[in-house]
Amino acid sequence: MQSAPDRHEYPAHWEADVVLRDGGTARIRPITVDDAERLVSFYEQVSDESKYYRFFAPYPRLSAKDVHRFTHHDFVDRVGLAATIGGEFIATVRYDRIGAEGLPASAPADEAEVAFLVQDAHQGRGVASALLEHIGAVARERGIRRFAAEVLPANTKMIKVFTDAGYTQKRSFEDGVVRLEFDLEPTDRSLAVQYAREQRAEARSVQRLLMPGSVAVIGAGRTPGGVGRSVLGNIRDAGFTGGLYAVNRALPEELKDLDGVPAYRSVRDIEGPVDLAVVAVPADHVPQVVTECGEHGVQGLVVISAGYAESGPEGRERQRELVRHARAYGMRIIGPNAFGIINTSDGVRLNASLAPEMPRPGRIGLFAQSGAIGIALLSRLHRRGGGVTGVTGVSTFVSSGNRADVSGNDVLQYWYDDPETDVVLMYLESIGNPRKFTRLARRTAAAKPLVVVQGARHGGAAPQGHAVRATRLPHATVSALLRQAGVIRVDTITELVDVGLLLARQPLPAGPRVAILGNSESLGLLTYDACLSEGLRPLAPLDLTTGATAEDFHAALSRVLADDACDAVVVTAIPAIGESSVGELVGDALLAEALRSAAAEVPGKPVLVVHVELGGLAEALSAAASTAPQAGDTVPGAAGGAHPPPLSASLERGDPHRPAERLPTAGAAAAPDDVGLIPAYPAAERAVRALGEAVKYAQWRRDAAEPGKVPEYEDIDEKGAAQLIDGLLARGQGLTLGTEETCELLGKYGIGVHRALPALSPDDAAVAADALGYPVALKATAPHLRHRADLGGVRLDLADEEQLRRAYAELTELFGKPQELRPVVQGMAPRGVDTVVRAVIDPAAGAVLSFGLAGAASQLLDDTAHRIVPVTDREATSLVRSIRTAPLLFGWRGSTPVDTPALEELLLRVSRLVDDHPEVVAVTLEPVVVAQRGVSVLGASVRLAPPPARDDLGPRTLPAY
Repeated sequence: MQSAPDRHEYPAHWEADVVLRDGGTARIRPITVDDAERLVSFYEQVSDESKYYRFFAPYPRLSAKDVHRFTHHDFVDRVGLAATIGGEFIATVRYDRIGAEGLPASAPADEAEVAFLVQDAHQGRGVASALLEHIGAVARERGIRRFAAEVLPANTKMIKVFTDAGYTQKRSFEDGVVRLEFDLEPTDRSLAVQYAREQRAEARSVQRLLMPGSVAVIGAGRTPGGVGRSVLGNIRDAGFTGGLYAVNRALPEELKDLDGVPAYRSVRDIEGPVDLAVVAVPADHVPQVVTECGEHGVQGLVVISAGYAESGPEGRERQRELVRHARAYGMRIIGPNAFGIINTSDGVRLNASLAPEMPRPGRIGLFAQSGAIGIALLSRLHRRGGGVTGVTGVSTFVSSGNRADVSGNDVLQYWYDDPETDVVLMYLESIGNPRKFTRLARRTAAAKPLVVVQGARHGGAAPQGHAVRATRLPHATVSALLRQAGVIRVDTITELVDVGLLLARQPLPAGPRVAILGNSESLGLLTYDACLSEGLRPLAPLDLTTGATAEDFHAALSRVLADDACDAVVVTAIPAIGESSVGELVGDALLAEALRSAAAEVPGKPVLVVHVELGGLAEALSAAASTAPQAGDTVPGAAGGAHPPPLSASLERGDPHRPAERLPTAGAAAAPDDVGLIPAYPAAERAVRALGEAVKYAQWRRDAAEPGKVPEYEDIDEKGAAQLIDGLLARGQGLTLGTEETCELLGKYGIGVHRALPALSPDDAAVAADALGYPVALKATAPHLRHRADLGGVRLDLADEEQLRRAYAELTELFGKPQELRPVVQGMAPRGVDTVVRAVIDPAAGAVLSFGLAGAASQLLDDTAHRIVPVTDREATSLVRSIRTAPLLFGWRGSTPVDTPALEELLLRVSRLVDDHPEVVAVTLEPVVVAQRGVSVLGASVRLAPPPARDDLGPRTLPAY
């Protein structure tokens, strides 16, 4: 066996930061010859029992030979990895490649022995499980397919690490030792285990930030004002239930408190533990603060300080170093340049943000990458009258700023099983890991609604400070993929709040049938039209006339809610003419109670209200809830007193763009989290748009309960396709296949392509037609004419040689020489609808399958549907039906319906091809003629390349910085 330590260069790509089971972080890296002292120090801190379990005998210390062996690796046949915190080892793992007889070996031997050692103080944190994932990935990279481990029966913790990993394994017992052998190929179970561990660890890491037992604000100034002092006051005024400390190294030694908060010059001087540090010092001073926090055992940081990646290249490097520095101590970071975090739970009451007022407690989780948008969202969820009544509030709020570490993915992991959060609202300016976000979104949306608005959609680049991988997919495609994952995609902040308020307190509709009732015929008709525009099925509006009383509304709402023919109700209301202001207030309160009681009598269907200039109604209804804002209430994000919220000032009543309001559903003692709050909207279009999103989401939930299957086809030759691809890729790194190679590869998956023979002269065309048999088609395949029948470059149904030669002459006369036209002859396919099927592997989002009708009109209207690969049978069915021109496939205006089951099968076969062989980076089938019976693929192209790396199948890691 080769043993030169420099046989391979140091594999820097094996370095990774990981989140452990308790939410802390550790760094995993290869062990090198420079780690001798660290290894000895680490071993001295391991208990005698753990040493005995590792070496099967008392082993008090490592010999010089041991240290040399455990630090000298060739990174191929012998590899060691260490988990470190603060630069010191807390655990190690190594493998040694062995042959069939269990002796040291080199490739092609594909088995290795693996062994772990974890410091006792760090056992139970999931360190060994994380190391097993990483050493397994390293081994697969080096051609090792199987691990073997010998464990003493009493070492139950290590046996559990192996057995719980989810790999296919074999277990035996011999000579008093348990021998475990397991394949390293990821299985569905091993991936499920990995994802479950990832969820628990990342959720716990966010929980440590949002539910700290103690907080230190570092940078709290001696005089009022300033960021640090403001955050300190906000935490104190919110009634934080834990310990609170002010820290500023410029404080005089004799100063012991700031505004009643214990004050210190350094976090090191605080006697008790500090779970969270809010950092508000100049960027140049942050490294020293991070060091002090790490040495004191702080678990996480909220960095308010600016001057990082948003400020340019120097700031970006400063940001990278900040993340590396914090992770070295096991700390996670929100920020830098963050607005802060909020937790309204009675057991926490944390307002570690720049919002001077604590939001009202509620069931909505709120995430914003932008501080300014975060302010606007908090304000809209807090205000009444000109904004939102705020009866539904916030559970937790995170504004991530530059999102250098903690991202929307991490917070989704937390909200997934957070019992305090029913609805998730997210404002995203970038998606750093679309593949992971889609996976997490799908799982979250199956449990609770996830509403997303994405900013910077058309900017062409991520906001300054956000490190994201590039995607070649247009925004419309990304939106379609998010919708497939159950995400409710909206376009504006107003829609985000409108939809969120509806979903927070109203049940999901069972279908698209909408009853409309109210005291304005015109408003009812506007609502009816809006329902049709949103794809809903409105019933004829019920006009109660302008003289309708609260009792009339109650009776009508009760009747329609009890009617099985409707799934949701929109109530339209205008103020009674001639009422005094006092009378209007009384009437509004009676109407609110009437609607509430009717909805409570027949629960289970969503109720929305569209109101026009009902200022009295909004105020009276808000006042009916004990937590509603009263006169003089301040607004989160407003600087001092009762001021309009930033970015949403001067929202006058009656303005259709002002945020929606909520009607309370209980009396004076109503709590903000009581189920049944009725949302009210100032415009029919806004109410119906929110309802339309709820209907689509409810349908997605029902479909997700029966997700479908990826079919198996007996005629697919996966192994033969793999051999063909390997042979083709041997020619080069990337290539577009020729016609024969394309047909051969597609044929391995049961996809036949109609032959097209080149015809560079009329005689060539005649010979080709004789070989194919008449009738034939003559096509120009020049790039500017290909797939553009509308330009006249195609002649169909040529029955004999005379017609063929005449058509050939016409094409050359119109478009130029044959060498420019590149004409081909092809046998006629059955008539039908021309469609296009494409698949592409995007480096960020993964493999995507697309479908649409062929032709310029579909391209112009961007009428294409998309699904993430692998596609199930149910998804293939929905893909065909989700384009706007789908009626052409199903007998539109008396035409003959075509064979959509055959089309769906073709889509599934293409999906299988790109899923089984990631080297197939692009497939285009155009046109695909869908006839009354069967489909005909008339043109195809395939591109091969080495597949992009898939981090979702590798070990758990935090984004590299």
